Amino acid sequence: MSVPAVTGSSVMDVDAAKIRGAGSNVHFDKVSVAYGAHVVLHPLTLDIAPGEILAMIGPSGSGKTTALRAVAGFVRPASGRIRIGATDVTDVPPYERGLGMVVQNYALFPHMRVEDNVAFGLRAQGADRALIGERVKDSLATVGMSGFSKRYPRELSGGQQQRVAIARALAVRPRVLLLDEPLSALDAQIRRNMVEEIAKLHRDLPGLTILYVTHDQTEALTLADKIAIMRDGRVSSHGPTGELYRRPPNRFTAEFLGRANLLPVTVAEGAAGPKGLAKAKLGDAVLAGAARGEKPGDKTLLCIRPQHLSLTGDEEHTNRIVGTLKEVHWQGELTHLVLDVDGTPVRVSATRLPVSLPERGSAMPLFFTPGDTSLVPEDVRG
Repeated sequence: MSVPAVTGSSVMDVDAAKIRGAGSNVHFDKVSVAYGAHVVLHPLTLDIAPGEILAMIGPSGSGKTTALRAVAGFVRPASGRIRIGATDVTDVPPYERGLGMVVQNYALFPHMRVEDNVAFGLRAQGADRALIGERVKDSLATVGMSGFSKRYPRELSGGQQQRVAIARALAVRPRVLLLDEPLSALDAQIRRNMVEEIAKLHRDLPGLTILYVTHDQTEALTLADKIAIMRDGRVSSHGPTGELYRRPPNRFTAEFLGRANLLPVTVAEGAAGPKGLAKAKLGDAVLAGAARGEKPGDKTLLCIRPQHLSLTGDEEHTNRIVGTLKEVHWQGELTHLVLDVDGTPVRVSATRLPVSLPERGSAMPLFFTPGDTSLVPEDVRG
């Protein structure tokens, strides 16, 4: 669906035009949302830069969709303010905010052809026929649907319907595009293709600011410049996508954003050297990893991703642990191993295996580089 600016009084026209012409950054200033006594979004302060894709991810009920709906104007904050560009839109109706929005169920009008669905927001704005025709043509071309303008939604696949929904949102030239679980109703293969389509869309429209709400970590990792991980109505962590993945600030982030092996260790030496590596002990093994100010004696977790574990060592893979092989799962291009390392399950994702693996129940060494390793606080709440 789109959230178009519609015509009305001359004052409204001027105000709406002013909003549409303003900047595209989004700012949450201590925004909270409550239903009666139940707080679903605790005071949230967050910035989305112009042209940035911010993915909000988290489990169900974490507050991510509520935050998006507050930007759209469908939810009234209990406190705080929302700005788009330099304009405070907290009290501005949804149709005057200059936004585009796509939801998971497509929300296409079944009795309208594709071209009429895409034109809907523009007609609500009172745009002239020539502009509508131009925008519809351009928007369908952007999403690769130029040849489908005369079809009805029932004649399209799920992925094609979602592309039409995106075209409709783009046709009104939004400052900000809101995507609320846009791919969750699609099957796995179409979903992967649509992630690539959205990435291409943003390359073609680099000035478009996107707030992308999803529970799918793969979508977030593929698309987002930054990620905000929500939990219990609060931001558990926020930062550049690669940084959050490689150096998770807390246990919840490490476990929610991709798979992570978290080994309980005791810090032996604090950060040292140009790379800021600390040394930690796991049983008799001394392991190096990126530190966060830990001191000798601190109990913490050592985080290493399954794909960063190797079955062979070399001059870079200097960290070494030994586990007991428990499970082997072949999944085509990857083989997943599960080992027990001092009572902690450790998962390995391997693209290459030795000619023969040890028998289940046998000891097996694993190697990894200090650069792929980080220390994460024990706090399970994040």
